[in-house]
Amino acid sequence: MGNRRRVAERRSTRYRQYMRQPAVLGGAIAVVVVGAGAGGYAVWAKHNEQQTVAVFRPGPVSHEEVTTVARRFLTAWQGGRVAEAAAVTDDPEAAGAMLTGFTKDAHVKNAAFTTGRAADDTMPFKVRGTVSYQDISKPLGYDSTLTVVRAKNGKPVVDWHASVVHPDLKDGDRLATGEAGTPPVKALDRNGDELTAKKYPSLGTILDGLREKYGKTAGGSAGIELRVLRGKASKAAELADKTLLELSKGTPGTVKTTLSPDLQAAAEREVGERKRASVVVVRPSTGEILAAANSSHGFNVAFQGSLAPGSTMKVITSSLLIDKGLAAADKKHPCPKYFTYGGWKFQNDDKFEIKDGTFTASFARSCNTAFISQAPELENGDLTKQAQEVFGLGRNDWAIGVPSFDGAVPVQSQAQMAASLIGQGGVRMNPLNMASVSATVQSGSFRQPYLVSPDVDHRTLATASRKLSGDTLRQLRALMAYTASYGTAAEAMAGISGGGAKTGSAEVDGQEKPNGWFTAYRGDLAAAGVVEQGGHGGSTAGPIVAALLKAGG
Repeated sequence: MGNRRRVAERRSTRYRQYMRQPAVLGGAIAVVVVGAGAGGYAVWAKHNEQQTVAVFRPGPVSHEEVTTVARRFLTAWQGGRVAEAAAVTDDPEAAGAMLTGFTKDAHVKNAAFTTGRAADDTMPFKVRGTVSYQDISKPLGYDSTLTVVRAKNGKPVVDWHASVVHPDLKDGDRLATGEAGTPPVKALDRNGDELTAKKYPSLGTILDGLREKYGKTAGGSAGIELRVLRGKASKAAELADKTLLELSKGTPGTVKTTLSPDLQAAAEREVGERKRASVVVVRPSTGEILAAANSSHGFNVAFQGSLAPGSTMKVITSSLLIDKGLAAADKKHPCPKYFTYGGWKFQNDDKFEIKDGTFTASFARSCNTAFISQAPELENGDLTKQAQEVFGLGRNDWAIGVPSFDGAVPVQSQAQMAASLIGQGGVRMNPLNMASVSATVQSGSFRQPYLVSPDVDHRTLATASRKLSGDTLRQLRALMAYTASYGTAAEAMAGISGGGAKTGSAEVDGQEKPNGWFTAYRGDLAAAGVVEQGGHGGSTAGPIVAALLKAGG
């Protein structure tokens, strides 16, 4: 309607009405009156001496509107009236293409939809139908949800996204039924037993990734399947195509992984008891990934997450400061309440300070200003080089066997550079990355983690260009050992001897609680975990990681 200017006001005990400047609607003169009727607004359009009236409510959609729009949309879709259903959305073109593909490409017949009870602006519904391809048919059933929003013209409409059609679809993806281009694979654990998503729920996305990578070379043949075929955006996010329904079985090839069945089962139990938790366990001496699990099964945060790691990043920063002679484990080091750099005033948790303390004390208590105070002595690219050259991070060259994100430590300046020293700013990691950091400290050198042996496909693993010096490595191990025994990691690591650890809490805009991080090693095991919106890492991610270190002996 464009911008509206308030020109008059009348008040009474029964109503308040604001008249607005006339607007042009397709050549007709329209006047908008806010307050008309029972809290709605009305549009009167005069055209060719005809007068039409449409009344819509302002503000959030009502329960009645959600129910009415949802049923109108689903009824049209069920009846095969694609154009009519698409017109009830805020993107008729995209909706029309997807709804047409539901029948034409996915070969879904006799679809029926049953609505649940509207909650706020959403309506859950059940989908039941039959997928028929050539002479093969199988029943299809799943749950989905749609959201109703108010369009610019005031009408309530379906907020269109591909996920309305199926919850596994991202915008740009599509459904298709036919001979799967990629044969299925049977993934095996390190002992040769089959890995399934039914037994290990967290492995769903990993199994999809294994099929995507090895299906054509593992010796299998394709079957007939209903699949999610990923679009450009999903592929850019390294999401693999996904099988939704198998109409006829293909012959799977086999792919052996490095996963330990005992540790994987333990990891599943640990994250299953918490919301938004992820964890990874690796073997420092080889780089083998022994376990990976997520509370949420829709996205593999353990391998592909991109989150600020908080104070667990201080392991890398400490190695840098020690290398440059800016800190030493047993020497005095500043830990003031505040330190200002680049226009930002940084502080410690609860504004604590350590007077006349050592760098070990600052590391163990996770003193932010002990690290921020050294920013003036560093070049902008120093932390990036340390992460890449020593810890093998942030170069986009890991090849673990399935899609993964190998961390990001961008070159930054001023306050953002200082924030990077404590795992904020532009630094991004996931549990796989931080487990690798602890593994590098434990073994003394970076070994790229992998889920499938490079001998299977002769791929080249990433390497680091240099190792930590003997003195820096000795001090770094001492810092993590002290933290595990007497610092912020002590409670979680109780009963675990001979290991080292670091806690972290990463602030995220819009979150009431920070993400809790924990990374640690013991013997020939290293692990890291995160609990999003969990709070302090020592009490959230710490027990998960510690339990797995204990389970691994």
